[in-house]
Amino acid sequence: QGVLSDLTKVTGLHGLDPVVLVLMVGIVMFTLGFAGCVGALRENICLLKFFCGAIVFIFLLEMAVAVLAFLFQDWVRDRGKEFFENNIKSYRDDIDLQNLIDSLQKINHCCGAQGPDDWDFNIYFNCSSESKSREKCGVPFSCCIPDPAQKVVNTQCGYDIRKKSKGQWEDQIFVKGCIVALEAWLPRNIYIVAGVFIAISLLQIFGIFLARTLISDIEAVKAGNAF
Repeated sequence: QGVLSDLTKVTGLHGLDPVVLVLMVGIVMFTLGFAGCVGALRENICLLKFFCGAIVFIFLLEMAVAVLAFLFQDWVRDRGKEFFENNIKSYRDDIDLQNLIDSLQKINHCCGAQGPDDWDFNIYFNCSSESKSREKCGVPFSCCIPDPAQKVVNTQCGYDIRKKSKGQWEDQIFVKGCIVALEAWLPRNIYIVAGVFIAISLLQIFGIFLARTLISDIEAVKAGNAF
């Protein structure tokens, strides 16, 4: 429920519904799995060629995205900043998006795209005098530095925090932006990222090899039967 109504938001970059992403990945995986499995069981060359071609296309697409992301780092950074800011605007509109942003901020110890002031993009957290929200000039609880002594999460810990001087922020909330945090995370975990990418690539290459081998065997058997 709500997936179709959120498609406009996703395509317009006004917000991201994580369910849509999961749905798209699920459809692709089901289609490829169905084509590979049925093609192998029924020895259907058309399905096997579709499976092989789709895996090759996805592999080449991954390589192209990786190369372009490396060559155009500034563009990727700007798009990531714009995307995060647009989703901040929709923070209270979708519970899945809200949980996603909260998890991202808590895991990376960050707040906003470039910093806490980015929460001015959200109508509920905006510091303007027109806002009647109780969360005015605050930040979500996921921006707060957790207190080990507290077993229950204080969801109001970010209220009115941006009314204080910026020197007082560091004691209560994370002041680092999530774009900066993600940029710092990648060099620290480059071996993990590279290992995951290599493992996925090897699995794809192995799948392509098996599909091509089976296609060749089926064609050889059919050619032999023709005589």
